[in-house]
Amino acid sequence: MINRRNVLNRRNVLKGAGAAALGALVLTAVATGTGLASAATAGPEPLGNPAATSQAESSWPTNLTHEERKNLETFDDLDFNEYSGQHWDRIGESHAQNIRVHWPDGHYTDGLDQHIADMKSQFVWAPDTRITEHPNRIAKGNLTSVTGVMQGTFTRPMPDGKGGFIQPTGKKFSVNMVTVGIWNKDGVMQEEFLFWDNRTFYQEIGLA
Repeated sequence: MINRRNVLNRRNVLKGAGAAALGALVLTAVATGTGLASAATAGPEPLGNPAATSQAESSWPTNLTHEERKNLETFDDLDFNEYSGQHWDRIGESHAQNIRVHWPDGHYTDGLDQHIADMKSQFVWAPDTRITEHPNRIAKGNLTSVTGVMQGTFTRPMPDGKGGFIQPTGKKFSVNMVTVGIWNKDGVMQEEFLFWDNRTFYQEIGLA
């Protein structure tokens, strides 16, 4: 069982020793319902699978500091408006210019321009991509962990990275995801960790 005080006290150590360990730590807390996850207000019933069932927005964590609430509000705006609405000129409101972004397959990118290009690429083949739900929000100090549901439809040719295209299958996808963010003193993410099940994702769009 994870001791909450020890988890929180290790935050700065983990950031210096390796940010990837931080992502694993927060995800473990979310999955087990211990540690950081205990800061969130429990709903009246378990959520089940948000990606498969329409869910109302969850309650916010209690006893948030001004910084913690502001970071979560900024992240809501990022997913619901900036990303889903493709307002790429506003991404700098939530991301540092030199942000490092870690992707589910293990690779990472540096810099805001590259991250925007990566986000834009998904809308090429699934122009209705969106995130409209955050079933769980967690914040502690300069850390946030937010679960979301990413949805869309594979309706246009997908570049295969070799100069060709994969023809659309017309299949819809609805995938659970988690974003772990490390925020700086300017109120934007300095480092971001994205997690979702790539196998489920490709199965849902008909490519696996």
